[in-house]
Amino acid sequence: MQVVLKMKWASNTLTSNTIFIKGGSFKGFEALFVQSLSIRALIKTLSIFCVSLLLSLPAHASATITDPELKKKLLTAVKQDYGFRDQFDAEVWLTDMSARLRRYISDEEIRLHLLANVHREAKASGLNPQLVLAVIHVESGFDRFALSYVGAQGYMQIMPFWKNEIGRPDDNLMSTLTNLRYGCTILKHYIDKEKGNLQRGLARYNGSLGRTKYPNKVFKFWDKYWQVN
Repeated sequence: MQVVLKMKWASNTLTSNTIFIKGGSFKGFEALFVQSLSIRALIKTLSIFCVSLLLSLPAHASATITDPELKKKLLTAVKQDYGFRDQFDAEVWLTDMSARLRRYISDEEIRLHLLANVHREAKASGLNPQLVLAVIHVESGFDRFALSYVGAQGYMQIMPFWKNEIGRPDDNLMSTLTNLRYGCTILKHYIDKEKGNLQRGLARYNGSLGRTKYPNKVFKFWDKYWQVN
């Protein structure tokens, strides 16, 4: 019997997490499988694997739905109508970032629409807009319609259960504005929870608190692609 499982994590695609069970070879996990598995053994194995997967979901995908503070922040944020506070600075920023983003989004209208909303939602949440761009870069590669294996959606990979938690089941997480407003609110909440520590706040957003791989990747993309001197 041959089994092939391919997993795509919510935050980004990690090819090292692709699992191949073929004749006993197993990539990505320290485990040994015999070539022939009984149906019962296979079911048991997959059940254990699924439990492990659920325990490893990122925070923005599996954040506790009993967090009343975050729930309140989300509900308040989605009702706001923010505008640019500094028009001239915003235009300068848009021109600079649009040139950088062209390699990922060729359509100028879509590119500027995304950047305008990133700038607005980041500033409204108290976040650096370039940090938000780096998070989007890592999370979805600027794919508005990105959909992860676990169901996280859009630019910032938001899990749909949040819509029901705040009583807005009809919100469209593939909408640029809606996705960014959810994502920026959640990210800022985790950074505040870590008293301004960006590394730990980013790790919480990704569900990897205590590890540095995800925040370091965001920092690397921020510095290489989106930093403003």
